[in-house]
Amino acid sequence: MSVLTEPFFITKKIYYHNTDAGGVVYYANYLLMLEEARTEFCRAYGIDTAEWLKKDIGFVVVHLQINYRRPAYYADIVRVYVKVKKIGNSSIHFIQDIYRDNTLLVDAEVIWATVTLSNFKTTKVPEEIRSRLVNKAEKAC
Repeated sequence: MSVLTEPFFITKKIYYHNTDAGGVVYYANYLLMLEEARTEFCRAYGIDTAEWLKKDIGFVVVHLQINYRRPAYYADIVRVYVKVKKIGNSSIHFIQDIYRDNTLLVDAEVIWATVTLSNFKTTKVPEEIRSRLVNKAEKAC
């Protein structure tokens, strides 16, 4: 199902521990920012991923395509955007961007698979999650 939710973002300050010896954000740390933004996005849509873990449902990254466009530096303030592009039978496709002011630093497409944690096999996206994402997206249009 093709869905495009309204853009959501979190703001992050770049600390020294996020950078490498050159004072730029270490490439793997962008993955942490993307993950944090997806978690907060879900929370904003009323989806508590920790509660779903208790119900034996997990969300695992099965695909990540990322483009590093420009570096972020120590002490920068960045915005990490999230929107849902598509909801499949057992997957959620996210589009994510990281900006400093109006400069695109990183763009990524991330796909989550919904899995049953007890056997780690894919399962359908729970209807409650699907409806929260679809209903909010429809209201945004």
